[in-house]
Amino acid sequence: MSEDHHIIPIWFFVGFLLLVYGFLILVSGLAEWSHPPNTVLAELHAPVWWGGLLVVLGLIYCLKYYPRGES
Repeated sequence: MSEDHHIIPIWFFVGFLLLVYGFLILVSGLAEWSHPPNTVLAELHAPVWWGGLLVVLGLIYCLKYYPRGES
């Protein structure tokens, strides 16, 4: 009666959340690209940069800590 329990690393879920939040921020930044808000330094398009960074970090975490079936 041997039960195999596989532990999924918490960092995989952290990477998934970074990926989802980054995607949402990136899409909202691209949507406002042609009509930036009336704020200081709006021409830098910060949501696009931060969204892209979060997507890349999320992909790195998801790939590095992906739960593999190790028997």
